[in-house]
Amino acid sequence: MKTVIFDLDGTLADTSGDLIAAANACFQQMGQGDILCPDGDAATAFHGGRAMLKLGLERLKHPDIEGQIAQWYPVLLQAYGAQIDRYTVLYPGVMEAVDALCGAGYKVGICTNKPEALAETLLQRLGVRGAFGSMIGADTLPVRKPNPEPLRQAVLRAGGDPAQSLLIGDTVTDRKTAAAMGVPSVLVTFGPEGRAVAALNPEALLDHYDDLLGLVGDLLGPAA
Repeated sequence: MKTVIFDLDGTLADTSGDLIAAANACFQQMGQGDILCPDGDAATAFHGGRAMLKLGLERLKHPDIEGQIAQWYPVLLQAYGAQIDRYTVLYPGVMEAVDALCGAGYKVGICTNKPEALAETLLQRLGVRGAFGSMIGADTLPVRKPNPEPLRQAVLRAGGDPAQSLLIGDTVTDRKTAAAMGVPSVLVTFGPEGRAVAALNPEALLDHYDDLLGLVGDLLGPAA
């Protein structure tokens, strides 16, 4: 079966607001206030909690950035888990596109570098977990993206054939993951990076989810 696998943060949903809030909760506990900006630092948010802590600590010119990241990362995860869907929204048209793919006979799943428990919680809160045949998180396997094995397992657990799949994502990590498995990548242009993702030379760019079904058909051919 031909399969479409989605990244989560920055691809299915704009999670940056809640991620930035969790990082700022750490800085507030340090006595520093809000160091990160929900708008200006959204791109860093999609690179994960450690990247956000690193950016904030660099702005504070902290002398032990790595030590502080190790200390505060669990605090960030706890803060994020407590307020995981306060600001997060699905991108326009995404679930209509997923429904259209399923209706056309494609399998769908998720492969994310968000910890599995947090990803499951978020998808349940957003009411969309049941639409996807698989969900592989950062800690589901011993390795994570850009290693291709999480993508491979996401396809297999969705009931698909890894050789007839593609990955929808938003960062260089997704581009490298698909390339490592030898399948096409499609990068969205509506995230913080905008059309700058074109420089990563994916097989296709996606400007709006209304265009996804036709694009998948061009890259993978009909589902049956």
